[in-house]
This record gives sequence, C-alpha cells and structure tokens, in this order.
Amino acid sequence: MHFDGSDLAAIVLAGGRARRLGGGTKPARAVGGTPLLVRVLEAVRGAAARVVVGPAELDGLLPAGVLRTSEEPPGAGPVAAIAAGLAVLPRRPALVAVLGSDLPFVDDATLWTLCDALATHSIDAAVVVDETDRPQWMLGVWRGEALARRLDAMRSGDAGRSGDAGRSGGGLDGRGMRELAAGLPRAELRIGATTPPPWFDCDTEDDLRKAEEWARGDAG
Repeated sequence: MHFDGSDLAAIVLAGGRARRLGGGTKPARAVGGTPLLVRVLEAVRGAAARVVVGPAELDGLLPAGVLRTSEEPPGAGPVAAIAAGLAVLPRRPALVAVLGSDLPFVDDATLWTLCDALATHSIDAAVVVDETDRPQWMLGVWRGEALARRLDAMRSGDAGRSGDAGRSGGGLDGRGMRELAAGLPRAELRIGATTPPPWFDCDTEDDLRKAEEWARGDAG
C-alpha cells in the first residue's frame, strides 16, 4: 500500500498554557524569525487537510485553507484536542498526523517516514521516539479509522481504562496520549540521528534559545 498527501490530514495541537514560558501564546513565539506554528504547518503542507486546535488569537498565523477549532472545555488536554480536530475534518482521512505546535525542526520527511511505516506494517500508529527511546506522542501518524474507534471507546468508557479513564461520563477531558494508544498496535521509530532532532520541542526559554542557536547554525 502507498499513501500520498490525499490520504493524510494533520491535526496540530496549539492549546497549551505555556506555563514554563510564563504563559502567553507559545505557538506564536518565533524561531529563526518564523512562528513555531507556522514552521509546523509548513512541515505538513502536503496534507490534504490541516487543522489547528487552539485559541482564536492564532487565526492571524494560519495560511489560507487551514482550519481552526478548539477543544471543549479549553485546556482539556491532548486527547480532547485530537477529537475536536478530527470532528471538523471534511472527511475521514486514511491517516492522521498528530503534531505539537512547538516543534521548530519537524519536517515532511519525518512525516512520510511515519506514513511509510503504516503502509508496510499491520499497525495503527507510528510515533517518533527520542534518543532515550521515549515516545514523542506529539509527533506521530495514526490510521484515521483506528483513531476514531479508540476515541469512541474512551468516550464510552468501554475499553482500555487506566488512571483517570474511568471518570464519570467517560469524557475525554484530561485523558492522556498513553491511554489513547493503549491496545493499538504501533511502531515507535527513531528517525535518523540528525541535529537538531525533529522531535525537539520548545517548552522553556532555554529550549527557545537552543532552537534559535540551531536555526542560526551556531550549535552542534
């Protein structure tokens, strides 16, 4: 099986509170003169649909054709945000890329490597791991149907309960990515040994400074 851009939608999660950056709108912070969100959207420019899940103040950063929505309630966490993004897609895609909005060095080659893993193996998701083999859940690709089924199961509380999953009503508020992936066959991939790594995210001012150095070519 071969996948191309028409099979892929991208959901970019941009609703975090950026506490370690003193609050504010982290996706609007720039690296190399370009806002983080814009850099991530450029990496998925080949997708048939792109959705940003985040606040209205991001609208000015969105290229033409990019949708925006928000999770309910705001700040409900990544699983609720993914569900909100999936709900506004014009059609159910074969593949869904899930990306954080703070990945200044993610690129399309990384995304297509993940898509190729899904094309060649009987798995429902492929996620990048860092140098310690820790899954980077904000850099992955999921089969659209499997993702939708898992979200439905979490809503109903019928499958894969763990931690806070058994809360009343079976809602998605506060649910985590490990729970979303529970029970789904997946690949966890190291993507090359490049510097800067595509999974590097900017959670702190130090992260932003390091990213800026890499963007200027000042750091190895």
